[in-house]
Amino acid sequence: MKSLIFEQSELDKWVQQYPLLDDIIRLEPVVWLNSQLQKMEEIDSLPVTKTDMKEAAALFQRFATYLAREFPETKETNGIIESPLRNIAKMKNELNTKYDAKINGELFLKCDNELPIAGSIKARGGIYEVLYYAEKMALEAGLVKRDDDYSAFSSDHFKQFFSQYSIGVGSTGNLGLSIGIIGAKLGFHVSVYMSADAKQWKKDLLRAKGATVHEFKGDFGEAIFAGRQETKNNVKGYFVDDEDSKHLFLGYSVAAIRLEKQLQNENIQVDAEHPLFVYLPCGVGGSPGGIAFGLKQVFGDYVHCFFVEPTHSPAVLVGLLTGEKEKVCVQNFGIDNLTEGDGLAVGRPSCFASSISEKLVSGIYTMEDEDLFKLLALLSDSEGIHLEPSATSGLIGPGLILASEYVKENNLNTSQATHIVWATGGALVPKHDMKRFYEKGQSLL
Repeated sequence: MKSLIFEQSELDKWVQQYPLLDDIIRLEPVVWLNSQLQKMEEIDSLPVTKTDMKEAAALFQRFATYLAREFPETKETNGIIESPLRNIAKMKNELNTKYDAKINGELFLKCDNELPIAGSIKARGGIYEVLYYAEKMALEAGLVKRDDDYSAFSSDHFKQFFSQYSIGVGSTGNLGLSIGIIGAKLGFHVSVYMSADAKQWKKDLLRAKGATVHEFKGDFGEAIFAGRQETKNNVKGYFVDDEDSKHLFLGYSVAAIRLEKQLQNENIQVDAEHPLFVYLPCGVGGSPGGIAFGLKQVFGDYVHCFFVEPTHSPAVLVGLLTGEKEKVCVQNFGIDNLTEGDGLAVGRPSCFASSISEKLVSGIYTMEDEDLFKLLALLSDSEGIHLEPSATSGLIGPGLILASEYVKENNLNTSQATHIVWATGGALVPKHDMKRFYEKGQSLL
């Protein structure tokens, strides 16, 4: 699946219409503020609703007894997949000193790097979609009723039933892990189509968990295309489509309901005088889009969501800036889509998520790979928290956005703001890999 570079004359037209593209094409870090952002009261309709989000939360609750039984790491939370919210005041000082960030208010890390089962944000969307599909199949087969105890899904009878069916997914790494781990545990035959940038340890772990891994020399677009085609050729196959999935999106959105309670526990207000800023690493756009959607349902216009992408993989930025969304990819503009932030190495944005995010996201900034490693080392030294490189990308968000025109244009009081950086992955990274990431970051500081 090759993407052609636009002719120079066509590129010139694009740049003339959207001048920021000039810096984007030259791989310069940029901050883009979304002129299409809408107030919540102005939005007529979206393809998902707050009711859908609450129903997704209820499905997670129904499966809690199953998850607690099959995954001991969820016993403490009674089968609920959730991560802590941590105040990172020491890292805030590092950012203010080394990045001249001038951060007002509190800085928190939402530690999805610690999410049980899959060790990343994909534990929300990926596990939700597989559970949604498993429940649908079991209900249709008369194996279960919605008010039954779902620990029954652990039985050999259920596993034999699911072993008739296949699940496929295209992935740069973390989504494949979540789908592979939960799918194989339930008894499905899982095939994960991995792009060239996926880390070897993720492929090894998937195979150890019982999934089949198909490797591709190309990028995410090639892997997802092949996975979609092969899965759809199987009459008993189900494809988890990262480019166009309502269910992945809703699984991510449940985070907002949980975050509201965590903020209440910290006695943190979110209102006109206490704005909430959230910084979300972005690949295809599903997980940050789902979380932004959820946060907007819970906090309305008092929350301001920003995505972050590598300078070499600004897929969602290019899609939203031009308004073309999934119709354009970074390769069209001569951008190579090569980044060490493997979860962010995506050339074309999600069709489903982009149609929602264009109304809800406040802006997008891009950054260079070197900073991913520097921030990883700084966070490790200051807070003892270990993230994979792509998960550190939100950390420079507060400094960039506070220095942008956004605060002034929206007349925001930032002295009592709360900033939440979403840490998307890291718990399952092998120690020798994490050591290598850390040493690289130290060498760059």
